[in-house]
Amino acid sequence: MTTQTTTPLTGRRILLVEDDYLLADALAQALRSTGALVSGPIGTVDGALAAVAELDDIEAVVLDVNLNGIRVDAVADAVRARGVPMVFVSGYDRNLLPPRFADVPHCLKPVDIDQLAATLAAQLRD
Repeated sequence: MTTQTTTPLTGRRILLVEDDYLLADALAQALRSTGALVSGPIGTVDGALAAVAELDDIEAVVLDVNLNGIRVDAVADAVRARGVPMVFVSGYDRNLLPPRFADVPHCLKPVDIDQLAATLAAQLRD
């Protein structure tokens, strides 16, 4: 008999927006190991905007603050407009984010996957 462990992210649909391929791959694998269903990674602002507009079943977004030198404020605004919870991941200090995103959780790179998973789970409970 096998038992399957569930976590608060099991079966939850997470959009991953990250431009660093190695980090994106590691984050995607780590999130999948928690049972999350990961879309992406997407590494451009245009791609992220399209995904947010097109993917109706996304339950949360992990969003790098800077994609190839372009800030993701427009993506974050689109995510917020859809009412989808998000978590920023960045090597930048939280103070560099616009004040309108003060309520959005922020995980510093290098990302601690347990912290990210707990933060996502908390966002999905709210």
